[in-house]
Amino acid sequence: MKLKIFSLALCLGMVLASCNNMQKGAGIGAAGGAVLGGIIGNIAGNTVVGAAVGGAVGAGAGALIGKHMDKVKAEAEAVRNAEVQEVTDANGLQAVKLTFDSGILFATGKSTLSAASKTSLNQLATVLKNNTDCDVAIQGHTDNVGFKGKTAAQSVEMNKALSLDRAASVSTYLQSLGVSAAQIKAVDGLGQDSPIASNDTEAGRQQNRRVEIYMYASQDMINAAEAGTLQ
Repeated sequence: MKLKIFSLALCLGMVLASCNNMQKGAGIGAAGGAVLGGIIGNIAGNTVVGAAVGGAVGAGAGALIGKHMDKVKAEAEAVRNAEVQEVTDANGLQAVKLTFDSGILFATGKSTLSAASKTSLNQLATVLKNNTDCDVAIQGHTDNVGFKGKTAAQSVEMNKALSLDRAASVSTYLQSLGVSAAQIKAVDGLGQDSPIASNDTEAGRQQNRRVEIYMYASQDMINAAEAGTLQ
């Protein structure tokens, strides 16, 4: 029993430590990979995003998607003011996350895009239009600072509304630049519910005030990978 537990831990460690994205895509996409992908996604990705597929994506298709998403990530890294990361989606497939500090995009407490932010979003729109086989999810987040004169419960709801308005502003602007509305599958405001740092410090609160944009495999991309035609 101890040997089995050790072997399982070792296998998971090898998947997490692998630096070869082609191999990662194959390992995660193998039969049962969606379960393992869910574990990894909770650590480094977002298991909420991902095309609704009927079953686990095959190892070969997962490898092709991983290789393809490497190219997407490299292109996304040219977007100014965006932190770009490789993550895992709900299907255990490689995806790309771009994170913008809300202070770069918006004035404090506002959901209107600043003039300076539009340069970054113009670049992002080009990336999205170059990769129409990627579905997109946009999520807004806030810190837990309350609003003057409001109860804690009211502030929670107001933060959620603000985060949704900000995500919607990003979505609307990207569409104005020619990004297809059909490509943007989800626009959500999570408010203060998903912090990535402590809200006890200003540095932590700044990290929590953010907009995240996920690019992940669409059903068309998965189909092409399964057919072996995805480049």
